[in-house]
Amino acid sequence: MVRVQVKHGGGGVSDEQMEFLYECPTTSTIEEIARDLTEISNLQSTIRRFVLQLEPRLSLHDQHKKVMTLHRALSEAKSYASQDQVLHNKPLSSYALKDLVKSVEREFSANYRIMEFPDSGLQQLLTDAYVSP
Repeated sequence: MVRVQVKHGGGGVSDEQMEFLYECPTTSTIEEIARDLTEISNLQSTIRRFVLQLEPRLSLHDQHKKVMTLHRALSEAKSYASQDQVLHNKPLSSYALKDLVKSVEREFSANYRIMEFPDSGLQQLLTDAYVSP
């Protein structure tokens, strides 16, 4: 088993550096590893984008019971994709990240009107964060 610590981002003024651990068998090809690292990085960025766009709106509706499921899904995704996983020596999985992104998308689609998010904003957010099956 090979473990890789990946750091990316931080190039722009407002870009935050992101980091994660990745594990793969020693028999993995460079192409497989590169594809997996890119996918994990993109999913991690998608979750970060969700957090930046949704947390401010969620704080305005934190008493609404239906919005709590979105808050929970977003919190789980944020926690799993955070750099804290590196501190706890836990590698990220693209499968888990995909499930978390889909969970946030599902809850957001069910609750965007409560949050007073315009239909065009919903479409844009989900298009920007599209995750392949």
